[in-house]
Amino acid sequence: MKGQLNVIIESAPDGGYWAICPEIPGANGQGETIGETKEDLKNAIKLILDDQLDDIKRGLPDDVILDTIAIE
Repeated sequence: MKGQLNVIIESAPDGGYWAICPEIPGANGQGETIGETKEDLKNAIKLILDDQLDDIKRGLPDDVILDTIAIE
């Protein structure tokens, strides 16, 4: 599945950049370059979503169907 999220990137007071993703509460990243900052944010988003999926799976019956859908 492929998706796009909004990113807000700002210059950090001590140099480099920091970023947040408004759609994923708690997701933030930082880096020396904009590219590093976006990659750090992408990793943070992945960790948060993986953790949320683990929480969803916990306690589900063995016969449940867990699938994905594409949203365009």
